[in-house]
Amino acid sequence: MLNKIESNAILDRLPVHLQQYIKPQNYEDYTPVNHAVWRYVMRKNVDYLSKVAHESYLEGLKQTGISINHIPNMYGMNRILKEIGWAAVAVDGFIPPAAFMEFQAYNVLVIASDIRQLEHIEYTPAPDIIHEGAGHAPIIANPEYAEYLRRFGEIGCKAISSSRDYEIYEAIRHLSIIKEAEDTSQEQIQAAEEKVDRLQNEACELSEMAQIRNLHWWTVEYGLIGTPENPKIYGAGLLSSIGESAWCMTDKVRKIPYSIDACTQEFDITKPQPQLYVTPDFAHLSSVLEEFANKMALRRGGLEGVQKLIDSKNLGTIEMSTGLQISGNFSKVIAHDGKPIYIQTSGKTALSHREKELVGHSVKNHPDGFGSPIGSLKGINLAIEDMSPRDLRAYDIYEGEKIEFEFEGGIKVKGEIITGTRNLQGKIILISLKACSVTYGDEILFKPEWGNYDMAIGKEIISAFAGPADNLSFDLITHKTSSTTIKSKKTPEREELASLYASVRNIREGKDAKFSLEAAFDLTRKHHPNDWLLSVEIYELVVGKEGKLTKDVLKHLQEVKSRRPDISHLIEGGINLIDAQLVP
Repeated sequence: MLNKIESNAILDRLPVHLQQYIKPQNYEDYTPVNHAVWRYVMRKNVDYLSKVAHESYLEGLKQTGISINHIPNMYGMNRILKEIGWAAVAVDGFIPPAAFMEFQAYNVLVIASDIRQLEHIEYTPAPDIIHEGAGHAPIIANPEYAEYLRRFGEIGCKAISSSRDYEIYEAIRHLSIIKEAEDTSQEQIQAAEEKVDRLQNEACELSEMAQIRNLHWWTVEYGLIGTPENPKIYGAGLLSSIGESAWCMTDKVRKIPYSIDACTQEFDITKPQPQLYVTPDFAHLSSVLEEFANKMALRRGGLEGVQKLIDSKNLGTIEMSTGLQISGNFSKVIAHDGKPIYIQTSGKTALSHREKELVGHSVKNHPDGFGSPIGSLKGINLAIEDMSPRDLRAYDIYEGEKIEFEFEGGIKVKGEIITGTRNLQGKIILISLKACSVTYGDEILFKPEWGNYDMAIGKEIISAFAGPADNLSFDLITHKTSSTTIKSKKTPEREELASLYASVRNIREGKDAKFSLEAAFDLTRKHHPNDWLLSVEIYELVVGKEGKLTKDVLKHLQEVKSRRPDISHLIEGGINLIDAQLVP
């Protein structure tokens, strides 16, 4: 898959489970109308954003090689992005939040390669190349912001999700697709919007992923920088929206100093945002991110972390104080005095240390789950992991010895020690026993006839996070979407309109054209009376020249404005931009 993308060392590091989301850009599929949409948005944005965007934006456009006149080619972008330590890949619309963030952790921009229809030129809820390429890419040329983005991905992909999160993701993806599709009825859109509203407004505790997704939205997507009284734009959603970039600068949008409180502020992708958060600088973004990370199970572990993994019903990992990592679907925890004293997974489980699977402890060795006591032995002040070889011998924790462990909290393990596994520091991280039984009061947790028993060693759980410790331990090539983006239909009418747009573009670029400007305008007026963008492009080429065509184009545009008041401001904006360039 990756061999279809311009060589970039960053992409070579991507794990296989992320490559499943990548698709070819298929640059030849972009129509002349698509390129005109890109050009209109970019010309309007660059003109306006030069006044209100963070200074890194315009400089970033140059550094990332993004053209105002043509949709960026991913191959060309990757040649340039590697100079600043990044890469870009094309995907089909929204991908799961955890995967999106993991791409960021690898310094890879995820770019939805489709482009919005002309009818949605101001804003689309669907991610598209205008949003990703013109919004995200330029600002990463700022090293401090780029590091924030990478770090955000690194932390965000470890956030624990809930089953509700995935349901919301699927609902938002579906809504974004049908809202951008041309033949969707208003009833279908309304039903999809109501489902998203219902899911987002359900009273429930926000998962870690939901909270960090909120932080991502209010910074990376819709962030302002500076002061509430004098903010500048840096969020990609604002940088790529000619409507909302102007709207957000008005007093109608409340400006709030950015803090960790933003993690609980939900958002609606279908409407302009009623409030936005302003960070004083990019360094403050990183401070808030670290503050949030300190609240995550990733750094806190403990009973709360295990419970989050159980509630998520997804693959996750706990890390013991010895560095031993247990990855699987956690199904049970026994607690005592607010601490976990026994954990249990169901189904395929793997054991790792420092993100590398332990030999002999793959999912093939633990296909039906894994359970182990946690904590210290009862009546012994020294934890097993802290025992020296002499201590271990004194307590009969030795190969070939029959032993009975009783842990604080009441878990009992009885069996014959086969061997122990140590980490690089010499601490025991795992003890294997045969003829072993594990009990908790009257509850039997493991029987001798089930085979050998592997007991994890660790006085506490120091971390709990989403996903496996070692990505190679599990088959993660499982992504299936319930819907795919819907392409515009090809019709004779659209093919003719595309050829007219192509002719005007070729004339502007000094190339041979099928139609002259006069012929292109005449056919547009007769066969495509509601199209406005092509006439704006023709006006750009004839303005300043006294002649009938200039007057006819302006007259036609006024007529379109009268018939279509909803887009009159777009026509006016295009004309004003062209006229302003005539002023010396």
